[in-house]
Amino acid sequence: MPRRNRDNGPGLRGWDGQNGYALAALPGGQGGILSTIGSHIAAKAAPYLPPWVGAAVLPPLAGWGVHEMWGNSALSAGLASAGMGAGGVVLSAVTWAVAGGTNKFRRYRRAQATTSVAAGMGWLTCAVSAGPFGHPMTDLWLLGGGLFAASWNVRQIMRNAHDETEETDKGGLGKLAEAIGLEKVQVKKAKGNGKGMVTAEVWPDPGKTVEDVQSAAPKIAAALHVPPSAITVTRDPDNAGRGTFSARVADLLKDGVPFQPPQELGLLPTEPIPAGLYADGEVWWINPFLAEILQHLLVMGVTGSGKSEFARAVLAHLLTRRQMSVWLIDLSKGAQTIGHMEEGFDWLVTRKKGSTKEAKAMLRCLPGVIAARGDELAEEGLDQWTPASKLNAMLVWIEEAADVADFDVISKIARTARSVGMWLVISLQRATWKNLDTDVRANLQAAACFGVDEASDAAFCLPDRVTESGAIPDWGSDRPGYAYATGMGIPSKRWTTEVRGALTKTVRDQIRDMILAAAAYRDPLDEISARAAGLAYEQRTHHGTNRTNAPDHTPAAAPARLHTVPPPELEDWDEPEDAMDDTDDEMDAVDPAVEEAAAMELQDVYEEVMGHIPADPEPDAGYARLRLEDDVPDADPDTPLAFEQQDRPSTEEARAILHGQIDQWAATDRLAFETGDLIPVAVAAGRKRGWLHKELNELVRQGVLRHDAHGEYTIVRPVADAA
Repeated sequence: MPRRNRDNGPGLRGWDGQNGYALAALPGGQGGILSTIGSHIAAKAAPYLPPWVGAAVLPPLAGWGVHEMWGNSALSAGLASAGMGAGGVVLSAVTWAVAGGTNKFRRYRRAQATTSVAAGMGWLTCAVSAGPFGHPMTDLWLLGGGLFAASWNVRQIMRNAHDETEETDKGGLGKLAEAIGLEKVQVKKAKGNGKGMVTAEVWPDPGKTVEDVQSAAPKIAAALHVPPSAITVTRDPDNAGRGTFSARVADLLKDGVPFQPPQELGLLPTEPIPAGLYADGEVWWINPFLAEILQHLLVMGVTGSGKSEFARAVLAHLLTRRQMSVWLIDLSKGAQTIGHMEEGFDWLVTRKKGSTKEAKAMLRCLPGVIAARGDELAEEGLDQWTPASKLNAMLVWIEEAADVADFDVISKIARTARSVGMWLVISLQRATWKNLDTDVRANLQAAACFGVDEASDAAFCLPDRVTESGAIPDWGSDRPGYAYATGMGIPSKRWTTEVRGALTKTVRDQIRDMILAAAAYRDPLDEISARAAGLAYEQRTHHGTNRTNAPDHTPAAAPARLHTVPPPELEDWDEPEDAMDDTDDEMDAVDPAVEEAAAMELQDVYEEVMGHIPADPEPDAGYARLRLEDDVPDADPDTPLAFEQQDRPSTEEARAILHGQIDQWAATDRLAFETGDLIPVAVAAGRKRGWLHKELNELVRQGVLRHDAHGEYTIVRPVADAA
């Protein structure tokens, strides 16, 4: 066969007729190839050599050393053996302690390391007397050392093929997951905080999702013997395959949460408010005015669930602050809930005669206030309210909004009030579409959901990601004060942790004194907002106290001079005998509360009776179909009546008649009317409906009137003031 030369790749070249391919003289030739192979083998074997080197060198050297030092004398050998035996026990215990672990690989490493240390120290102890070079010490050294080195080599090989940090054994929570049918869920980094809370990471394997774990939360709660709300599983927003498991195994809040007063009076609205405690014992802070976006708040819960306590705790702080004005409507409880705090409110509407009318007047003036505040902030160069503005921060709190709410107005307020520093809070028992317009609810992005009777009710208040995690307060009124809260500057990771509001019933007197003392710091409503609120604000029933109208302008004088109604504890107080008057008028004095209740009852009866009287004109009257545009009908020829034609008023006179009627209504505290109410005015002015609408629109443009979507006009200020 002829010879052929060919290139056969690195290190092989040429053809030998007898031997086939032959090693060619590439760099190093045959020696270079062997050297490369040897280096590769040495590099691979190097990590496995230390156990063999240690087993071959250390025992004979150490054994020879201890034998030479103490083995020549029976006494010294005995004492040395005893000391080394005790040292071996201690060293083995230390190895066991420091080589701990929770998975099986780490447990095997712990056992292997402890066994190796114990065996080595045992052999060395015997070598003190027997020496290392004799039977059976040499035999034990060779056999034991070889097994020792080989076992650690096997461990190294397995470690390189498998990650020892992987949680292959799930431990207690992992076994619990398997017991309830979640075998394909890994539970990692389980830990407790020492305050009754246990957290862990959950990693569903392929075929399972975090939603599967969330749906199993009731089973986990049953297995752990805790309430259903004590178990939550939240999704990781950055990783759909990971979640966080939280379990409250102890209730630190069952004995109540004491009210935490402000650190000092006169703080800014942007300071945080301690509203209560979380289930893990941390303070529940809210800070709506410092949040990146001012989020309006929906407070929901059944009667007795703790909404009033939460309201008092938050209001007690805000009513002691400067550059802050609070308006509140409460037509359900009123003085019963916040009577001891009334001096701090800038505008307070509670249940009494005419309160519904005043509450609606407050709500109707708010769009104008928002618009004026927005214009002012634009002039100040601010995108949203901050303490740098000359405007006050405002809180508008509406209790049981379903009783007074004009949802068109509230919806407009909720959409536009955020950037102007106005915080809207709506509180009610159940925020269904019947009680709260869905558009309004969509703009209430913060929530404080107390106990509800049905789990489905929580979805009306809390975000879906909160209720899906198992954070559902379906305990009704059984756990007053407990809730879940979102928004208001609360970190989102805290939304699924139970909170309990502070208790204020036992500190009512202290809160009242605190609010009275804060009058020297409380600022009146800024002029721009007050002017935009118009007559409704000027004629409000309750004016509160602030640094400009507090007696003597000193906090010390305020508690002594601000009592407008005797406190409840003075009802049974007996006057001195010299102050008694035996006249019949004194003996027949009526309790103001009883008198107010009787007046309200009389008003209800009056409205019921008047509701049965048809409006004028009567539907069946002959003149019912007449319109303002119609000409005056001719006189009946059968009657002696004759109509005398009057001169038509001039434009100025007609306008004066209209303006005079509006100013008269404003002076008598009638601030709302409809176009039909001005028919007598139009007749007196000799004008028709078109002229009337034109004049009303001009007054709206001047800011005298405000026109709502239902066709009703609200008097903002008298016409004379606008002129």
